[in-house]
Amino acid sequence: PIKNEEKNLASCLASVQDFSERIVVDSGSTDQSTEIARQAGATVIDFRWDGKFPKKRNWVLRNHSFTQPWILFLDADEQVTPHVVDALSRLLPTTSHDAFWMTYENYFMGRLLKHGDKFRKIALLRLGKGEYERIDESAWSKLDMEVHEHPIVQGTVGVIHAPIQHNDFKGLYAYAQRHNEYSDWEARRFLHESSQSGLRKEGLNFRQRMKYRLVQSVWIGPLYFLYSYFLKLGFLDGPEGLAFSLFKAGYFTQIAGKIREYRKQA
Repeated sequence: PIKNEEKNLASCLASVQDFSERIVVDSGSTDQSTEIARQAGATVIDFRWDGKFPKKRNWVLRNHSFTQPWILFLDADEQVTPHVVDALSRLLPTTSHDAFWMTYENYFMGRLLKHGDKFRKIALLRLGKGEYERIDESAWSKLDMEVHEHPIVQGTVGVIHAPIQHNDFKGLYAYAQRHNEYSDWEARRFLHESSQSGLRKEGLNFRQRMKYRLVQSVWIGPLYFLYSYFLKLGFLDGPEGLAFSLFKAGYFTQIAGKIREYRKQA
């Protein structure tokens, strides 16, 4: 799924050149993204969100005729390593699982972060065995792709430890801008679902449950910083490790602050 990803897309597609099918779902890019995708031999699908369910990833799961039984979702700033390709080649033909947690190596400000908070997500799905959770957001969301929606899997979930590289070449300006949008989505989602029947917890792991338990507290940012920078040894990554922990703590503080602000406005 892309929109204006010309700085990242070429390296992402090059990393999956040995895959049998590469699909780029574009939301009206105005840069050279679609040209880069076509030159790399990828299938380009034009997507226009109408503000209702399904959004981008669920839409392609429901409407594209895939030629293979497994789908690996990548963001444009992610690159598959040969170790991941080898792991997929060995595991997928015989596995009984229907989805996999993927692990990631995070680059920040051009440096590989070897410490601090690690992240993983379910990004590999067997066709027909899962979709991203459905959230009623037609009245408030402006994001046309599933950013923080969690996949709901019909079956068991395994883990692939070979890491995908997460390396965004668009810089800190784009990082801050993107997370401002994400924090707004998180705050509005929390308020909307809290006003209905509460945040749904199905399919969430312990870490995700803790996040939603603390997300409205102004202490979530400082607590995340202590966790990432000290407990997870982020300080060993030098200035980049400090910057990453501060940026991420600021992101959680934004969510909590926006929740409080939107409650007062209401």
